[in-house]
Amino acid sequence: MKKFSTFKIIQLSLLVVLTLASLYFLMKPQVKQFVFSSTAATILFVVVWIVLLSSFIFLLIDFNLISTIKLNYHNLYDVAYSDQLSGIPNRFSCDTVIEKYYDKKLPENLACIMIDLANLPEVNSLYDHATGNILLKDFSTILSSASLSLCFVGRNGGNKFLAIFENGEQAKIDTFLARVAGRVKQHNLSSDAIAIEYHTGIAMNSKEHMEQITNLIALANKRIYENS
Repeated sequence: MKKFSTFKIIQLSLLVVLTLASLYFLMKPQVKQFVFSSTAATILFVVVWIVLLSSFIFLLIDFNLISTIKLNYHNLYDVAYSDQLSGIPNRFSCDTVIEKYYDKKLPENLACIMIDLANLPEVNSLYDHATGNILLKDFSTILSSASLSLCFVGRNGGNKFLAIFENGEQAKIDTFLARVAGRVKQHNLSSDAIAIEYHTGIAMNSKEHMEQITNLIALANKRIYENS
């Protein structure tokens, strides 16, 4: 799609150059006299300009179609890779990141955090699923903003979230956890907000030396319950 757009831009540029060149030569008295002194030349002139104008129109139509295709692609991308409820990357996106490390030695600096929105089942039961969805969305927004420039965060299904640090230094993990804690605290201070309760489990490959990312994630998930 990018190459096609580039080709169309080049095509439009050439068309503009040809049009400007035609206007330049047409302004010369001898050319103007030649064009309008002969019926054949006049007809040829009209045909050339019809072709130029038609080309402009078709190029504009092409650019409009390209914009529509790009918009549809982004919409399909959002449906495929974004969780429609929370707005953050979904389970498929999590699997896509995880698959990068299949069949290869797991980097020592990889780390992951499993995050459990602990009171979501209680909120769903005490209120309703619509209220639970609001809680889920609020927490997802917190995780997404806390992860900026630090890590990947996605919803791994239900009330579980997965954060993957491809350069899992302790400082980055501490920064992420501090951001989440601070934002949750601020959220819970709001009088009309439903309090967020969450638990985390951390697994750093620099300490665990595992060969499979799935084992590292499973360990982080297990530590959720050890720390709760």
